[in-house]
Amino acid sequence: MPPEDAYRLQAVAKKQTESGDRVAIRDCFIIRLGLATGLRVMEIAALKCGDLSLEETLSSLVVIYGKGQKKRRVFFNDAFKKYCKEYLTWKQSIGESIEPDQPLLLSSSTGGHLTTRALQKAFKRCAKRAGLPSRYSIHSLRHTYASVLLKASNWNLRLVQKQLGHSKITTTQVYADVMVPEIKKALDRL
Repeated sequence: MPPEDAYRLQAVAKKQTESGDRVAIRDCFIIRLGLATGLRVMEIAALKCGDLSLEETLSSLVVIYGKGQKKRRVFFNDAFKKYCKEYLTWKQSIGESIEPDQPLLLSSSTGGHLTTRALQKAFKRCAKRAGLPSRYSIHSLRHTYASVLLKASNWNLRLVQKQLGHSKITTTQVYADVMVPEIKKALDRL
């Protein structure tokens, strides 16, 4: 998903929160979480409130059950840190627990974690409202994050690999290959 589509998706999701609707607020958090961390959908679904580390200089979250049952720490910026704090305050205000062992994204029907399917539906709802192509999935947020991080880090594949939880650098290399048009434009400007 190109960054301009990601910005539009985020703006539309944010606009929906103005109604105060619980689902809209949760959906917006899902979109922002995916774009700020690049987590896989199963990693988002498993997050607990205690997985967030917001009081440190460098904010992060811990993925306990990543692909291959690997644990990793994913860092994020101060803007998303602030948004996480606002989201947790909102959760408390509507009576949801923010105890460390409680789901970060609570299912209103089961009272447990949102399922990966529910997360996919939330993404599709937001994408449809934003007028984005139906080919996009929640996994598109991960691809966008990886591409933007790669560019912002001056093509630091190792950093992107670590953030995404790839065991092999060759998997991360795919994002650099996708960026070839960007590289060509930069070289043409020399």
